[in-house]
Amino acid sequence: MISGLARADAGSAAVMGADVVADYRRARRMLGVVPQELVFDPFFSVRETLRIQSGYYGIRGNDAWIDEVMHHLDLTAKADANMRALSGGMKRRVLVAQALVHKPPVIVLDEPTAGVDVELRQGLWQFVRRLNRDGHTIVLTTHYLEEAEAYCSRIAMLKAGRIAALDSTANLLKSFSGSQMKLRLDRDLPDGVPGEVVSRDGTAFVLKLKSFQEVERVLAKLREAGVEIVEMELQPPDLEDVFLRLTGRGQ
Repeated sequence: MISGLARADAGSAAVMGADVVADYRRARRMLGVVPQELVFDPFFSVRETLRIQSGYYGIRGNDAWIDEVMHHLDLTAKADANMRALSGGMKRRVLVAQALVHKPPVIVLDEPTAGVDVELRQGLWQFVRRLNRDGHTIVLTTHYLEEAEAYCSRIAMLKAGRIAALDSTANLLKSFSGSQMKLRLDRDLPDGVPGEVVSRDGTAFVLKLKSFQEVERVLAKLREAGVEIVEMELQPPDLEDVFLRLTGRGQ
C-alpha cells in the first residue's frame, strides 16, 4: 500500500507527509523498496538496470552514485554482467541497489538478507547503518530477530496481522522479557532460591529470572546454604523471548 502496489480498503498512508494516493508522485520519489521476491529484467546488465531505475525518477548523470552503491554492495565486478548470469545473492544485491539509486529518505527492506551469504550480510548492514546516520529512515521487515535487536531502534511485532507491541528495543526487552541464569553447582539447588527452574541436568540448572535484581538474591541464597558455584552464565533477555510471549507460544 505504501509503495502503491495495492489500494487500502480504509484509512490512509503517507510517506514524509505525502499521501500515497493523493500525492503519489512525491510519495514514490521519497520511497525505496527492496522486495522479498527476486524481480529483475533479464535483458540488461547491472549498470544498465540501475541507470534505467534512475530514469524512472527523472535522474540522469548519477553514475558516480551508482558506482558508490555498487562498491558498497560488492557489485562492481559484476557491473557489466547480464542479470540472468547472476546468482540469487547477487540479484538480491541489485534489488538493494535499485532501491537506493534515487537516494530516497525512506527505505523499506523486506527480508533483505534472506538467502544471502555472511560476507554480504555484514557489508549490507554497514551500508544501511551509514545511510541511517546520514538521515535516511530504514523500515526493516525480518524474521531474524537477532538482526532486529542489533540494528533497529524501534520495533513493532505483528500477531495475526495486527500490531501486538510497538516500542523502542530497550523498552520491549525491559517490559516483556526476563533473563536466564545457567548454574552448575557442587550439589543440589537449595530450596527457596528465587526464579523458576526451567531445566535441569544433574546439578546443572537453568533459572528464569524476572529481573537482574534477582541475581544477587540467588547468589545470596546459595552462599547462605553453603553451595559452591562451579560454572555460571547469565543470558540477557532477547527479542525471541518477547515474541514468544506476545504470540502465546512461550511460557
